[in-house]
Amino acid sequence: MIALLITIIGLCLFEIVCGIDNAVINANILKTVQKKQRKFFLTWGLFIAVFIVRGVFPFLIVWLANSSLNLQEVFTAFFTDNEVVISSFQKSKPMLLLAGGSYLFLIFLSWFFLEEKKYALRIERFVYKYNVWFYAWASLFTTTIVFFSIKTDPILALGATIGISFFFLVDGFKQNAEKVERELISKKTKLSNWSKIFYLEVLDASFSIDGVIGAFAFTTAVPLILIGNGLGAVIVRKFTMKAMRRIAKYTLLKNGAMYSIGFLGLIMLFESFGLAVPFFLAPAVTFLMFSIFLFLSKKRLIKKGTCSN
Repeated sequence: MIALLITIIGLCLFEIVCGIDNAVINANILKTVQKKQRKFFLTWGLFIAVFIVRGVFPFLIVWLANSSLNLQEVFTAFFTDNEVVISSFQKSKPMLLLAGGSYLFLIFLSWFFLEEKKYALRIERFVYKYNVWFYAWASLFTTTIVFFSIKTDPILALGATIGISFFFLVDGFKQNAEKVERELISKKTKLSNWSKIFYLEVLDASFSIDGVIGAFAFTTAVPLILIGNGLGAVIVRKFTMKAMRRIAKYTLLKNGAMYSIGFLGLIMLFESFGLAVPFFLAPAVTFLMFSIFLFLSKKRLIKKGTCSN
C-alpha cells in the first residue's frame, strides 16, 4: 500500500508540474471566449482530459506494444491473472520503456538546446547560445541507443526508432500549436468560440502525451497511471482560471518539469536494458526537481520584490 501511495503521489505531482505550462496557455485563450464556452471547457473538458485522453491513451500504448492481444484482453489483463497475457506484457515491457525513454529524453534535449526559457542555471544560457548543436546531440543519442539496442535485442531497436519518430511528429505539432496560440491570444484569428474550445482540447491531448509516457517510468500498471495522472489533471484544471496567474509567477517550475522528464527518460532507458531501478526513484526525482525549482522561483520572486522596493 505504501508503494502504491508513493507511486500515485509521484504521478500526480509529475502531471501537475508538466501541466502548468499547458494550464497557462489554457487560461490565456479562455480569456478570449465567452462564459458559456469557458464553463464547458472546465467541466466537460475535464471529463475528456481525464477519462478519455489519460484513460484511453495508456491502454492504447500497451495494446500497440502487445499487438497479439485484442483490446478486451489488454483491458482485462490488469484485473486478472492470465499467465499468457502477463507473459506477453513482460516481453513487450523493454520495448515500451525504450520507446518512451527515447521520446522523453529527446523532449528534454529539445527544450535544453532550442527553447527560449527563464534561465535557472548558467549552463542553460550557455547551451542556448550553441543551440544548433541539438541536432548533433540528437543524432549521437539516436545512433548510440539503436547500436546498443541491436546488440541486446533487435526488437528493442524498433522501440527506439518508434519513440524517436514519435518525438519529431509531436514536436512538429507543438511548434504549429504555439503559432496558433499566439494568434488566438492576440485575437488575429477569426475562429469562433467553439472552435477555440475544440482547439484547446486537441492541444491538451498533445500536452498530455508527455505526462502519459512519463508515467510509465513510475509504473506500467495502467489503472495507477489513470488514477495518478487523472488526479493531477483535475488539480491543474481547477487551477486554470483561479490561481494560474499566481502560479505563473513561479517561472522556473517548467525548468523543473523538463529536468524531471529528462531524468525519467533516462530511468526508462536503463530499465529497458535490464537495470533494476527502485520503485521510489521516479517519484523521488520528480519531488526533488519540483522542490529545487520551486525554491529557486521563490528566491527569484523575493529578489525582484527587494529590488522593486
